[in-house]
Amino acid sequence: MAERSFKAEVAHLRLGEGETFTGEGILAITKALLQSGVGYVGGYQGAPISHLMDVLADAEELMAELGVRFEANANEAAAAAMLAASVHYPIRGAVTFKGPVGVNVASDALANLASSGVTGGAMIIVGEDYGEGSSIMQERSHAFAMKSQFWLLDPRPNLPSIVQAVSDGFELSEASNTPVMLMVRIRCCHVTGSFECQDNKRPDFSVKDAVAHPRSDFSRVVLPPASFAHEQDKINNRWPAAEAFIRDRKLNERFGPADAPVGIVLQGGMYNGVIRALQQLGLADIYGNTQVPLYVLNVTYPLLPDEFHDFCAGKSHVLVVEEGQPEFIENQLGSFLYRAKSDVQLHGKDVFPMAGEYTGAVMRDGIAGFLKEAAPDLLSDALRAPNTPTPAIPDLSKTVPIRPPGFCTGCPERPIFAAMKLVEQELGKHQIAADIGCHVFAALPPFEIGGATMGYGLGPAANGAFDGGGEKRPVAIIGDGGFWHNGLSSSFTNMAFNKSDGVAIVVDNYYSAATGGQDVMSSRAVNATKATKNPISKALAGIGIDWVRQIDRTYDVGKMRDTIREALTTPEAGPKVIVASSECMLNRQRREKPLRAKAIKEGRRVDIPRFGVDEDVCTGDHACMRLSGCPSLSLKTLDDPLRDDPVASIDQSCVGCGNCGEVADAAILCPSFYRADVVHNPTGFETWRTGIRARFRNALSKRRAKRRLNLGIAP
Repeated sequence: MAERSFKAEVAHLRLGEGETFTGEGILAITKALLQSGVGYVGGYQGAPISHLMDVLADAEELMAELGVRFEANANEAAAAAMLAASVHYPIRGAVTFKGPVGVNVASDALANLASSGVTGGAMIIVGEDYGEGSSIMQERSHAFAMKSQFWLLDPRPNLPSIVQAVSDGFELSEASNTPVMLMVRIRCCHVTGSFECQDNKRPDFSVKDAVAHPRSDFSRVVLPPASFAHEQDKINNRWPAAEAFIRDRKLNERFGPADAPVGIVLQGGMYNGVIRALQQLGLADIYGNTQVPLYVLNVTYPLLPDEFHDFCAGKSHVLVVEEGQPEFIENQLGSFLYRAKSDVQLHGKDVFPMAGEYTGAVMRDGIAGFLKEAAPDLLSDALRAPNTPTPAIPDLSKTVPIRPPGFCTGCPERPIFAAMKLVEQELGKHQIAADIGCHVFAALPPFEIGGATMGYGLGPAANGAFDGGGEKRPVAIIGDGGFWHNGLSSSFTNMAFNKSDGVAIVVDNYYSAATGGQDVMSSRAVNATKATKNPISKALAGIGIDWVRQIDRTYDVGKMRDTIREALTTPEAGPKVIVASSECMLNRQRREKPLRAKAIKEGRRVDIPRFGVDEDVCTGDHACMRLSGCPSLSLKTLDDPLRDDPVASIDQSCVGCGNCGEVADAAILCPSFYRADVVHNPTGFETWRTGIRARFRNALSKRRAKRRLNLGIAP
């Protein structure tokens, strides 16, 4: 199951000419694809674009009605390879994945696609997350677009602009026989708004038509001498065709006065931030009316020198708003000015930081700094020469506790790492390599396990240099999502082929949990359109790995500990793999809570387990926290003057997994923990029995109170 369902919203994708669509950016993109007559769609989930794949999956029935092929690809490379359908055939196709890491994985297919060129419109919808708190390295996809010659679209983050960019992107691709990248940031994916719909279109030429009438053209194959011809075609034909299309269709936009001494050039995706900054400076209103001329690059590659020079006419200073580094756009625009021997002074990274997110404050301060130098008369007196000093921003890191990312309450991965810490106590530290996914959080306290990630599915491969023998076996951690994405074909075949003596732990939580809970090959759910229930252990056996241990309940810390110890100490040579399986607790709660709420509402008996801590028994050693780190565990100070140490306490977020108690004393249930079942809609007998027990306890309490010695001391 995915993180959320879009079934209700998908119904709006059937809206037609003259109707108004209202919703999120990802839904607008999907609607735009259907309006553009797309023939096939694929992709791989990943922030900030994960929900687009979820929307497409929920809209699979509608796409089938239109003759659109949908594929939930195994990884980004497989998605990009789908675009081969647009090389020989006039079929419009689109794939989606995150950038830049998704682009990196897909780079082989994308580079070949860009070289051969396309006949039908080919679009890669890239979820760009530079500076937005993503779990991935801070890079941009811009460099790849330049390297392989993909036209890069970066539309203003509002629904009409996004929809128009999809339509323009397909036409631009076909006009220049070049694939197009559509870059959308998290704000673009989830912005809400409205746009006027068009009717959904069946593809003019479908994949079924292509299969019925196959074509081939050797000149499209990326091999010498054809590859040399491809490069010449890029420069002499495709590039000029793209420039002409961008210019004629006015894909880039200009706002503000025609004549002014200064101007701002900006990426389309930064438009809202720039307008907000100008509004704070008193130079724009909430409707986007600006006193400073703006040249909005909805196409950030290629750049058009004639458009840029026209914008610079009559201006002495121009500011480039470009997030991240290197400053590709600023450098190219500077090259345009240098070659034209222009006197216009170009600003950018001299007033903006080289790295980091361009927040509202950063944007305001950067533009203000530019205007103070280039056009101070545009600013108010208060901004030019404030009478009051700017208040110092306090260092919140010294007053607000740091909240690092971590595992969810009840996460079945916690006991795996608790078991690893217990084994570490016995056998000492081992070399540990991690993988992309939830298990990366194990690098943080309280576990501090694994400290390097080299790519999705590459955890075991990252230990390749350590598999040559030694006193201790290296350990690798990989998730089921990473296993099916790239791990089986790369990491585990590598282990099998090289007869590695290392240990790999596959954290199997039944979903691609970190990307939103999508099904994978080994998911235990029944999926009508996908093949699930394919055991990981069976796949490992298929490539010749014999030492495989399957654990179907990771919360059994003792069994986990013993199995890990066995893998590290067995005299048996060759790769050793532990498949640790338990359902992702977050997805389990998403699945069970609606069913439980429905049952309670219908009056059916439902019992919900809860754990608690007996304050009189708890010794205050806090082993439960040191080996669990569950967010539902906290400290509680007692009123007892004879007990100084705080005891453990469990809040109402507890999901009843029992892990805290099991790890508290070397995988033996701590006696201070107790389980209580909260019963909704109890039976008549249970209600009667509870009443009898309550009266009996009260009677005993009163009897004990009467027998106490009265020393005449007032209570």
